[in-house]
Amino acid sequence: MRSRGLVILCGLLVFGCAMKKKEINMNVNYEKIGKVIQYDDGLDKLVKSNSQGEILGSGYKWSEGPLELEGIGVIFSDVPNNIIHLWSPTSGMSPYLQPSGYTSSIPRGGETGSNGLTLNPQGKLVLCQHGDRRMAMMDADLKNPQPKFITLADKYDGKRFSSPNDACYNKDGDLFFTDPPYGLEKQANDPTKEISFQGVYKVSKDGKVTLMVDSLTRPNGIAFMPDGKSVIVANSDPALPNWYIFDYDGTNFTNGRLFYSTKGHDKSLRGLPDGFKIDKNGNVFATGPGGVYVFDKNGKKLGLLSLSDPTSNCALSKDQKTLYITNNNKFLRWKLR
Repeated sequence: MRSRGLVILCGLLVFGCAMKKKEINMNVNYEKIGKVIQYDDGLDKLVKSNSQGEILGSGYKWSEGPLELEGIGVIFSDVPNNIIHLWSPTSGMSPYLQPSGYTSSIPRGGETGSNGLTLNPQGKLVLCQHGDRRMAMMDADLKNPQPKFITLADKYDGKRFSSPNDACYNKDGDLFFTDPPYGLEKQANDPTKEISFQGVYKVSKDGKVTLMVDSLTRPNGIAFMPDGKSVIVANSDPALPNWYIFDYDGTNFTNGRLFYSTKGHDKSLRGLPDGFKIDKNGNVFATGPGGVYVFDKNGKKLGLLSLSDPTSNCALSKDQKTLYITNNNKFLRWKLR
């Protein structure tokens, strides 16, 4: 009996320590940065005017592509360092997957890691791999990540992609992604670049690759509106730093037009139109000059989550009460209403 009692006591002590550790980690006082700039009363429904971003991690070379994995945490890419990190509210920050975007042993320059991250309809991790110049799926369970990948698409018309950057799935289960040259060592002038334009592509469920748009100079972030009938694409060219919207009829992108233009914005603001996410009501949280813009579904600017460093991408939590932001060398959380 004494032995059994000792075992129970030890078990309770271990459980108590574990609970204490969990509580401590969930109540960390994270350093706060940024501020809310309001342009329209509609912002009040989405974010508190006195809220700020919380720094969950820092010291990365260029953070990108945040994605919530339910029950696991939030992952994001550090593109130049070819690694994906995981942040969990109970255990903090840890490495998740390496290599993430370049699997060859042959050294090469450029930004080689993964960039945008998403989940396919079956819940598998899909990566925009700069180094391997492809869209790939991780061939492993989310809870036990392994650098084993299945190629989803790596060529169009027999020519290799430049460096897939951001991606999303639509309601039909088709994959859409952008392909600017940012991952190549000399970008658009790189001698290994095989496609002359910067494209937006569709990968059908049968694996067929279709060019959707070739007119954007630096296509970047991409996401569908909730009804699936229109799609927004960011253009991260300093000469044309805009967001464009296209109608989608199930086959083609048509009626391309401006969703929002940064023409006339303060040139001292750092950053360009990059990654973004759209909530269930069609509100757009878009990284751009000066932080994260908040637009309504019609492209009206509601506000700006102002940050001094360039922001690259963001992700909404499943309950849409938290926005995770990759912010240069930092990873942030901004609580919403």
